[in-house]
This record gives sequence, C-alpha cells and structure tokens, in this order.
Amino acid sequence: MRTQRSLLALVLSLLVSSALLAVSCAQERKNYVVHLEPREDGSVDSVELWHRSFLPEATTDAAGDDGPRIIYSYSHVLTGFAARLTDEEAETLRKKEGCLRLYPEEFLPLATTHSPGFLGLQLAKDGFWSRSGFGRGVVIGLLDTGILPSHPSFGDAGMPPPPKKWKGTCEFKAIAGGGCNNKIIGARAFGSAAVNSTAPPVDDAGHGTHTASTAAGNFVQNADVRGNAHGTASGMAPHAHLAIYKVCTRSRCSIMDIIAGLDAAVKDGVDVLSFSIGASAGAPFNYDLVAIATFKAMEHGIFVSSAAGNDGPTAATVGNGAPWMLTVAAGTMDRAIRTTVRLGNGQEFDGESLYQPRNNTAGRQLPLVFPGLNGDPDSRDCSSLVEAEVSGKVVLCESRSIVEHVEQGQTVSAYGGAGMILMNKRVEGYTTFADAHVLPASHVSFAAGSKIMSYIKSTLKPTASVTFRGTVMGSSPAPAVAFFSSRGPNKASPGVLKPDITGPGMNILAAWAPNEMHTEFADGVSLSFFMESGTSMSTPHLSGIAAIIKSLHPTWSPAAIKSAIMTSSDVADHAGVPLKDEQYRSASFYSMGAGYVNPSRAVDPGLVYDLHSNDYIAYLCGLGIGDDGVKEISHRRVSCGKLKAITEAELNYPSLVVKLLSQPITVHRTVTNVGKANSVYTAVVDMPKEVAVTVHPPMLHFSRVYEKQTFTVTVRWAGQPAVAGVEGNLKWVSDVHVVRSPIVIPPSKAVV
Repeated sequence: MRTQRSLLALVLSLLVSSALLAVSCAQERKNYVVHLEPREDGSVDSVELWHRSFLPEATTDAAGDDGPRIIYSYSHVLTGFAARLTDEEAETLRKKEGCLRLYPEEFLPLATTHSPGFLGLQLAKDGFWSRSGFGRGVVIGLLDTGILPSHPSFGDAGMPPPPKKWKGTCEFKAIAGGGCNNKIIGARAFGSAAVNSTAPPVDDAGHGTHTASTAAGNFVQNADVRGNAHGTASGMAPHAHLAIYKVCTRSRCSIMDIIAGLDAAVKDGVDVLSFSIGASAGAPFNYDLVAIATFKAMEHGIFVSSAAGNDGPTAATVGNGAPWMLTVAAGTMDRAIRTTVRLGNGQEFDGESLYQPRNNTAGRQLPLVFPGLNGDPDSRDCSSLVEAEVSGKVVLCESRSIVEHVEQGQTVSAYGGAGMILMNKRVEGYTTFADAHVLPASHVSFAAGSKIMSYIKSTLKPTASVTFRGTVMGSSPAPAVAFFSSRGPNKASPGVLKPDITGPGMNILAAWAPNEMHTEFADGVSLSFFMESGTSMSTPHLSGIAAIIKSLHPTWSPAAIKSAIMTSSDVADHAGVPLKDEQYRSASFYSMGAGYVNPSRAVDPGLVYDLHSNDYIAYLCGLGIGDDGVKEISHRRVSCGKLKAITEAELNYPSLVVKLLSQPITVHRTVTNVGKANSVYTAVVDMPKEVAVTVHPPMLHFSRVYEKQTFTVTVRWAGQPAVAGVEGNLKWVSDVHVVRSPIVIPPSKAVV
C-alpha cells in the first residue's frame, strides 16, 4: 500500500512538473521586430506610448517578468518597435489593426594601406584627394563591432570640429588613451553588442576597427603587419568624421540592433552609412528589414554602401541588393606577400603568407606529402592527420574555407608538420590569401596545387621547400574579382544589375583591435594593424570614396554619387586587358558590377543618372509587390493603380538589364550634366554582333550645368538569340569624359 501511495505521489509530481514546464514554455518570450503602419497625422501620443498601445495586457509569468517589454522604439527608419513576446502574444499582435508584419529576431553575419595608392589617391597638392579636404566635413556612420578609440588611426590631428548639424552622442567611458574627439564624434552600442562588452562601444573583435580605419582612418606612418606591407596607412577619407554604431558581437549581428543603429544614425545626422554586414539573398524587399530601413535613410539624403556578401562564386548569391544601396563586390590589388614553393624537380610556384620569418632558412628541401591521396575528404583538407605520416614534412592541404586557413596550419603544426602548402579548390581558382600562419606556409592557386599533386604522385620521394620573399608590388593580373565575392543576378530584382561596383577587398591592411585570436602585436595596442579579406573590406573603401565625392559635391543625391562611381569605373586591369575573375577569365558584370572603382574619375563623372524616392516607388509598384508591399518599404500609403508603374529596366539606373525575347525593347534614361556648361556627348555602343542597339538621339547637347536630357535605348537581336546571354556597354563620350553604362542581356535560363 505504501509503495502504491509513493508511486501515485511520483506520478502526480511528474504531471505537475510537466504542466509547469508546459506553462513555462508557453510563456517563454522571444524577440521580435514589429512593423506598423504609419501613424495618422495629428496624434499627440509619444512614439513609445503609441508602440505600447499595441502590446497585449501585461501578465506575470513564472519568472516574475512583468509582461512584454519594448526593447527599441524606432522612429526614423522603421515605423515600429522591437519587443519580447510570447508565441500567444505575438499571434494576438499580428491580428491587431495597424500591424503590418512581425519579424522574429535573426542574426546576420559580418561580411569579413596600399589601397589608396592603388586607387590613385595621391597627396599632390593639386590632386582631387587634397581638393576634397580628404573628406573634410563629411560624417561616415559605421554599423559594425565598435572601434578601438586609442588607435592612432583615429587621432584627430588636422581634423575640424563636428559639423553643426551633428546630434549624436558618445558612450565611451573613461578609456585610457582614447575616446571621442574630432575624428570619432559619436559612439554607441546596442543590445547584445553592448551587454557582451565590458566597455561599450569598444571593439573587442577587430572587425569594426578595421572597417572604420579603411573608410576614414587618419594618416599613420610606419604601419605594417609582421614587417610586411610597410608604409603610411590611411583610410579613403582620412579627414572625414566617424560615427560608430556597435550592433555586432564577435560572431553575429542582431537584426533588432542593426535597425536600432540605422535609426540612430539617421537621427544623428550621418552623411554616409557603411554596412559591412551580410544579408540573405533573395528576400523580397518588403520582407527585408535592412532594405526597408535604408530606403528611409536614402530619403534623408544618406548614401549607403553595403557588402555584396562572401558566398561567391555561386550565381544569384548577392545580398543587400536594394537599388537605393550601393552593393560592393571584392577585388584584388597588385601587392602580394610572396612565398615561393620549389619542388624537388625544380618547378616553382608563387603563393602568399603573412608568416615571413626574418631568419629565412628556407630553401632546404623536405619530404612532401599529400594526405588526401587516399581519397578521404578529411585527410584532403588536413582535418584528420596521422603524426607518423606528416611529422617533419611539408604537407599539402586543400583549402577548407576562407576563415579556416590558419586553423588548418595549426593542425599540421600540432601533428609535427614542418610546413604547409595550402592549395585552392577548383572553384577558388587563383584567389590566394596572405594569412597569419603559425608555421612556414604558402597559399597557392588551384592550378599550382594540381601540378604539385601530380608531382607527388609521380615520384617515390617528393620534396619541397618554401622561400619567403616579403612584400612584392606589381603582381599581375590586377585587379581581379575575388572568388568569394557574391554574384548576381539579384533574386529580389533580377532586372537591376547587382553588385554595383568592385573595390579592394583582398589582403587589406588596416587598424586592428587585439583579441584572443590576435595577440602578437610587437609594439602594443597603439601600433596594431592586421590584414583581412572580404566584402567587409571592400565596402568601407567605397564608403570613404563616397565621402570624398560628398565633400566635393555636397548637394548631390545618393543616386548621383552612386552613378558617378559606377559610370567612371574600370573594366580593364592595369595591363589594359579585360578585368578577370578568380579563374582568370573575363569577369562578367554579374561578378564585378559596373567595374572596378576609379576615384579620380568618379569625382568628375560628366553626367549622372539621378533618382529620388518617387522614382523608386514607381519601380516598386512595377515589381508587383502590391500597394501594401510598397507601403511597407516607403512608409507611406501608395496606390499603384494611380501611379505610372515602371519596369525594372525603366528605372533610371546607371546600368541596364534587358530580358530580350523576339521583339525589340525600348527603355528611357535621363542624364544630368554635372560637367562643363557647354558640352556635347556622342553615344558609342560596344556590343557583340548578335545584338543591335540604337540610341536616340545619338548626340546630347548641354548648354548649362545640371541640365537634364532624356534618350531612348532600343535593343533587339540582330541574329540568332544567344542562349548564354550577352554583355556590352553604352558610352556617352565628350572631349573630356567617358560615361559608361553596362548593358546586360541575361541568359535565357538565368539563375534567379
């Protein structure tokens, strides 16, 4: 009987526990971004009170938490708020009148000195860089992992005070050696990025410091990384101001914090936003919170530079693809941190590595082994090694991923390997990284790796040596598109070419904040620099270049600045041959955008293709997302039936994508003269013979500055339609300027 009572008590206890657990799970709160319809005019309630009116009545859960709590009240880039809600509360809120959509919290990834000179930014007194004041007076806002304010890149020597319009705040506490000054004029941290830092918004990851100094770091002499790439470091706009919005931790960026940072940046009065954060490819713009928020930033006249993403070379992977943003791809430069592999048969192959020992004892041939000969994928990339097989030898490993190269070398070293040759996979082609390896190493191309592998198979006793040659300038071909840079077409709007532009994104030297991953700085924190690669690095290059243009042309719209950057870009490398991709084939516009940025021409483009919010609304109506979808993006009530909707091809964009079928297609474009008052431009079309392009009128005559002229472009097949697609250019040529726009006819079965 006693046993039965004990068993009954146990069962009741389990039932009660299960019930309590079910209640607890039902009441578990999750983070949401709540998008609301705009308020009716005349409301007197504060924004936060209005937001609270949408929350269900507060209840007390088992943890004693009094109901849902608002995390952020957004006011400038999104009509809505972020809050903690139970599933039941979220469902109730979805049904409330005025609620457009709920977005569960998601996390976006970070898109991870020679470049000014490589891009033609010189210190000549009569040069455009000097004439712009190096970006003087322009405020660049960076959404990233924060900043290390004590770094000399952020000293304010030669900097003016913040502009009078500036409304931002500085959250730096008592920090030894740095804080806000005339360079860093604002700094804030949001959400988990603030909670997880002992000194918000100080950078404890390195990424934010790197991107900030790339965009606007001041001049610092004697910068290098482990003795390599020595020189004077500076950002693209070294006298622009910086406003820092820490929205990311070391590993991720909450969409709630990102929108809060964008909201604050618009309120504070930034001129340029630099967004080195990845975004998922393909979401319709009315489901994309970053696209929605940056639309409002564009309406405030803010230029947004954003990362295309690091998911290349696969097609249709480009993110941050809204046409009101500049979407930046990553390319190489002509500087290499050279290593050379010499095989026992005398063959030599150049590679790269930041590991460049001063006591260079290389040249001694050591046994060479490739664990992957057995066909095991884990052995092929050196994830699984046998010490007896690699100890004292040079080990050939296939690249695992762009963020694991150093880890692969650590594995080889742990098993006693004397050195490593890191070979690319086939899709990675010729893109090689100068990584901070822990042992003698050389990162070589797929072509070189394949020949090394063949040599290993051809002899019973293969050997190799690694020689360290330091910094080499003038490597070729350069520039080229990096393999990891995400490609178009843009799934959300395939009729608008994305990415827009390519900038330096490979092996970029810039300021760094030390962390547990990088602690080996020779002269302490104050002189720490590091090399990183990614569209995270190319994006702030374009942010700084946009700041230079903004400084010289303060009244230009974001679209005009974008047009100037795109139509002046290069499609030939420094040897004068077409730009190449990672396979050393001619790069497509879907990989490089309009081309590789050329700042010296971008500041004086001659003509620009301008756009404003109403133009984008007509385009959004043409996308077929409906009145509600357009309203979600534009923050205003829209009736597409009463507007003249336009197709993607009709958007007055600096590039042209035409899905050409059997009938000719005619589109309109309008250009604004920003060059000389009396100018004449002649249309020059460069297209393959399969396509005929007619431009009317064929000449444009301008009598004054800021005069607008409209023309039409008619595209038709001149022969058999090309299934693989066709690319070419339309150029407006004057005696001073060449204004080039890509023309793309996508493949008949394009990936979207």
